Formats: sequence, structure tokens, C-alpha cells
Amino acid sequence: MTKDERHKLIIDTLMMHESIQVSDLSLLLDVSAVTIRKDLTELEKLNKLYRSHGRAILINPYINNRSVNEKEKLARSEKEHIGRMAASLITKDDSIIIASGTTVLAFARCIRPIHRLTVISASIQVSETLAANESIDVVQLGGSLRTSSLSVVGKYAESPLAEFSCSKLFLGVDGIDLDFGITTTDIREADLNKIMMHTAQKTIVLADSSKFRRRGFSKIANMDEIDLIITDEGISDKIANRIEELGIELTVVPVTQKQ
Repeated sequence: MTKDERHKLIIDTLMMHESIQVSDLSLLLDVSAVTIRKDLTELEKLNKLYRSHGRAILINPYINNRSVNEKEKLARSEKEHIGRMAASLITKDDSIIIASGTTVLAFARCIRPIHRLTVISASIQVSETLAANESIDVVQLGGSLRTSSLSVVGKYAESPLAEFSCSKLFLGVDGIDLDFGITTTDIREADLNKIMMHTAQKTIVLADSSKFRRRGFSKIANMDEIDLIITDEGISDKIANRIEELGIELTVVPVTQKQ
């Protein structure tokens, strides 16, 4: 078997299983572990896979911080459909918390309140979007402005939450790793999100399917602290089944038009 043939088989195997141990690849291809490690190094340099703890992973699970303008261009249709589904969960005279991110911003644009709605918001853009609706009372948290997400963080954002009790938290995340939990790229945002979770009776994660098998720098919570995940049809059956096995409610939204 040539090197190119080995590389193709490695990628094909990862497409099926998402990750695989070096020792298993060595047995599968009938070559030494040294040869496999050299193959994986070459494929990693080509951004075809990611190496971690003696195994190969189809994608790099670690996420870099990006600006809100850059993020908003990604998965627009998926976020819009997720936002519509999330908006349907708002009830009469509800009180909710909306965190930060482009997926929750898409959600905010879909909100049509039944009678009155009270929203506690960490996102400047979410507050601006909702402020035009006279049926929505917006409580904008204070604190330090995080320019990359146009949201607030820090103790002045966290402290008012102790005075509130809300039915639902709508939370955007940068990564969902079913073994590690939900994450963001900013430690201050993770701290604020943790307090938001304690303030709300139910935590609803809004995440397009690209967020799965990814990790940001800062952990927000374990998977068993999440009540509901709303995502799009790009999620794999394997991940969807695992989420349901964990006892987490999962809503998969069909996306008829992708941009």
C-alpha cells in the first residue's frame, strides 16, 4: 500500500468513526505505529485532521475567538431556523435571559411576545433588537464590554442576577463536547453564563451543528446541567443518539435552504 493510499484510508476511516487510535490504525493498515504517526503528522499539516493523545480526530476540536461580525456570516440559515424554533418556546408574560452570540441574536430577531415579555440581556445587539418592541421590557446588564461579541462581562454584569428569577436561559456556546461539556472562548463570559444558569429554571442551548465535537477555552457547564439543545439537521445520528442517552431533550430543526 502506498502512502497516498494509506492517507486516503485514514481519512475515509475518520469520516466513518470521527476519531481513531493510532494503535487501531496500525492494525488496520498493517504498518508500524511510527509510520502511522508520520502519516498523521503530514495530514495534520494539510489541515485534514487533528492529533490528540494518541488518536486522530477528523477536525480540530479547539476554537479560536472570532469577532461577532465574522461569526454572523457563518451558518446564517441554520441560525435563523434555530431562532424561530427557540422563539416558539416563549410563553405568555414570560421572563427570560438571553446570553450573547450570533445564534441568540438570530433568536432575538424572531421573538414575537405574547402580551408582555421581560428579557435580561448580556448582548448589546440583542437589547437593541428588542428595544423597538413596546411589549418587551429589556433589562440590559452592565459590566465591561467584550468588543469581540458586543456583550458585557464581569462582576457588574453578574451581581444583578442574584435579584432575579427567570423561566428560561437561552444560551449560545462556542463548543459542545459530550464528554467535556459546553464551552466558550472567554473565561469571563463562562463565569457570567454559569450565574445565568442558576438564575433560570431551564437552560436551553442554541447551537448550529458545527459546534459539536468542539471545545472553547473556558468551560460553562457539564452536559447534565443542560435541559434542551436546539440544533439543525446537520447533526450526526451518532451525536443525536448520545445526547438523548444522556437524558437531554433535543430538538433538531430542518433547514430547507442553506446559504
